[in-house]
Amino acid sequence: MAMRRSSADLGFVHRFRPGKGSKLTLLLLHGTGGNEEDLITLGTALAPDASLLSPRGKVIENGMPRFFRRLAEGVFDVEDLKFRSKELADFVKAASVRYGFESKQVVLVGYSNGANIAAGMLLAGSLLPAGALLFRPMVPLTPEELPNLKGIPVFISAGRFDQVVPLGEVERLSRLFVEAGAEVTLNWENGTHALAGQEVKKAANWLLENFGSWAPGAKL
Repeated sequence: MAMRRSSADLGFVHRFRPGKGSKLTLLLLHGTGGNEEDLITLGTALAPDASLLSPRGKVIENGMPRFFRRLAEGVFDVEDLKFRSKELADFVKAASVRYGFESKQVVLVGYSNGANIAAGMLLAGSLLPAGALLFRPMVPLTPEELPNLKGIPVFISAGRFDQVVPLGEVERLSRLFVEAGAEVTLNWENGTHALAGQEVKKAANWLLENFGSWAPGAKL
């Protein structure tokens, strides 16, 4: 189906592609310097029949869109992150009304900065989605009180030779999610910060295992 584009309403420049009978909607969150087009191909590869909602980050850093401010490389503006997390969650809820999907049937799919805002939404309790796929995330914030993420499946994919994300950050994020009750799958690749084809296949299989019952013709 054709993509729909909005540049003004709902608060974010975004793209939306209706699904082909699937109840699943993927919220596609790009990395630094990306836009609403960047992860469309990834979303299609992950779940061909799912609806795709892809916003563009509203924070500009040296001309590059991001989803929240940072003070330096790897040092996040936590207060801005909390604000942007809620703002993005409100956008998802408004988009669910506009486009006719259930916000509780959304899976977050984020890469790098997009993975960090997705993790921030989860840890701040801004949005409790059906699940999350996080490629190359760091710990965006450490909440004073962990949210209840019981039963929410989370797939974290990290590179052992990532020049941006320290290995310890990935392990700490995984522990936070486990402590919050999420069902975490931690996937390690012998790669860098860039995505690899094999991990996309692993992520697609994870989606199928966790949400295959949401495919066309199936009942929840």
